[in-house]
Amino acid sequence: MVPPESDDNLRLEIGHVLFIDIVGYSKLLNEEQKERLNQLIEIVLATTPVREARDEQLVRLPTGDGMALVFRHSAEEPARCPLEIAEGRKHLARRIRDRWSGVFSLCVAGDTVPPHLD
Repeated sequence: MVPPESDDNLRLEIGHVLFIDIVGYSKLLNEEQKERLNQLIEIVLATTPVREARDEQLVRLPTGDGMALVFRHSAEEPARCPLEIAEGRKHLARRIRDRWSGVFSLCVAGDTVPPHLD
């Protein structure tokens, strides 16, 4: 068991989180789920805020039918992502419908959120 950090060593920072998921994901066939999720990941990875973020600035957390993006350096970056995602969807042969529930800012203690998940 890992001992809890003392208050003296606890480092707090603000994380700005964008939650994204695919509309109707559970109603899709397994192959369609994989295809749509891969399309969403490809579009998200191509956005400027994600491409330009250094590893310690961005945490990507898979959520099953989407992802959460935690930006540690700017509240503007997660707000820019949905605009670029919407633009990226226009070029797909099979449209994906995603949704985001807004940008949330919250305290993140120390390294409780890993630097990145691939």
